[in-house]
Amino acid sequence: MKIAVLLTCFNRKDKTVGCLKSLSVALDAYNAKNETNTIDISVFLTDDGCTDGTGEAVMNLPHKFEIHIIKGDGNLFWAGGMRAAWNEALKRHKEWDFYLLLNDDTDILENAFDELLKTHHFCVEKYGCNGIYSGVTCSKSDDSVVSYGGSVYTSRFLSKIRILQPNGQPQMIDLTNANILLVHRDVVDKIGIFRDIYRHANADGDYSLKARRKNIPVLITSCFIGRCDYDHDNDEEEMKRVLTMTLRERIAYFKKPTRSNRDYLKFIFRNEIMRLPMVAVGRFMNVYFPAIYYKLKTKVNSD
Repeated sequence: MKIAVLLTCFNRKDKTVGCLKSLSVALDAYNAKNETNTIDISVFLTDDGCTDGTGEAVMNLPHKFEIHIIKGDGNLFWAGGMRAAWNEALKRHKEWDFYLLLNDDTDILENAFDELLKTHHFCVEKYGCNGIYSGVTCSKSDDSVVSYGGSVYTSRFLSKIRILQPNGQPQMIDLTNANILLVHRDVVDKIGIFRDIYRHANADGDYSLKARRKNIPVLITSCFIGRCDYDHDNDEEEMKRVLTMTLRERIAYFKKPTRSNRDYLKFIFRNEIMRLPMVAVGRFMNVYFPAIYYKLKTKVNSD
């Protein structure tokens, strides 16, 4: 079995190196137990203009797999960097059985390949086709807390979601995170890779929703297979930050690729179009009238 592993990085050398070391350990653990059905991997890593020597450190790692470095100019960000790695791997598309997308701040557990492939076999047996499989991760400080994996809509119109807890068997999801994401080659043949309209965020959730519309199963693993801390501000932290900004600072803040209103509105247009007018007005108010925006948002959420 051959898997193309895809990552992108920007100045997180220790985390990137740690991720790849854990990947190597997980690979060795799986192959030691499956001598007649081993896995070979090739790593495709986008070095998006790193100045901390990440690319060099990765190439100097002791490893038993190919490593290919794709050079970026520092402006690819997450979605762009992942597409660059994926497009490079696509040049050898017929070689791969799967593509494995990883976030470089994720530590892979030794059971990762076992559980991902168990999820794949479950998918084929239950749904009769190949799918997308998201590995559930826990916090590095608390192995009972889900940090990433997958969510289901509880209200599509209000865009309310519920993060699923692992329950001992694979579960169908609507929205996936790509911290650990195994994509079968057949899926790529049917729906391609991440859309090129996203620069940083939303590409993974958009991809899973596109798959679901094509009746491609998207599942989470039955248990935790990695550790990764949730590193995004919660709503209250975001509100406090935005309310202290000047108008000029807010305009600049919401234009940043890492906090892009444009990326989010593209996601809404593609996947929740009935919400587009409401979301567009809300995003406008968040920039120009944040106090009113957060007051209304708090009232809606409390109701």
